[in-house]
Amino acid sequence: MRYFIKLAYNGTQYHGWQYQPNASSVQETMNKAVSTLLNTEINLMGAGRTDTGVHAKEMYAHFDFDKVFEVANLVHKLNSFLPKDITVYDIIPVLNEAHTRFDALKRTYEYHINTFKDPFLQEQSWYFHQSLDVNLMNEAAQLLFNHTDFQCFSKVNTDVNTFDCTIFEAFWKQENDKLIFTISANRFLRNMVRAIVGTLVNIGLHKIALTDFENIIKSKNRDKAGFSVPAHGLYLTKIEYDYL
Repeated sequence: MRYFIKLAYNGTQYHGWQYQPNASSVQETMNKAVSTLLNTEINLMGAGRTDTGVHAKEMYAHFDFDKVFEVANLVHKLNSFLPKDITVYDIIPVLNEAHTRFDALKRTYEYHINTFKDPFLQEQSWYFHQSLDVNLMNEAAQLLFNHTDFQCFSKVNTDVNTFDCTIFEAFWKQENDKLIFTISANRFLRNMVRAIVGTLVNIGLHKIALTDFENIIKSKNRDKAGFSVPAHGLYLTKIEYDYL
């Protein structure tokens, strides 16, 4: 029987989701917890990777297990067993061929910037005090819909078959001292969101013009795009499936 686990985590103490031999990861922490409580070696397959320091308000992972268990009881035990920065919301029985990564139709990320220094947001939002032209940044974000090849925002030397992504939404919203960028797509390249945000920040600083932004995308050259913003402001917020 295959199960999806719906979880969330604060990524501050982890070197991303993906297992790494010499560093702490969310996947390894989850594997140990589920394996211990089910008394069977379990290897979770995540819906995607998040980089070191990136958070997830909603992540899915799946595992296979043949014996019957009571879902609510296991969720409670996991939340008691896991460290305080990881929470399990639900465990959902699915068809055996269901796959958290390949079946995901849409993923949504948010990037959080706080414009006033807040000691309680040091690891949850990027503090950036310079004035930004948010209207211009939103104009630039709309230009993303004109393109599907986002190689210019991808980490170099990454092992992918295509740099094509379909973006469904991309916009900035100001909430008092917080600025939030929301972006949804069918898939994302490594470092893509952080590179897009860095480039849009440069537009907001009037360092890059709107016409230059389109030329950067067409160039397919990472060196042409802006800097990569810090990981701790990035959140994976939603993953959508047609059967959940």
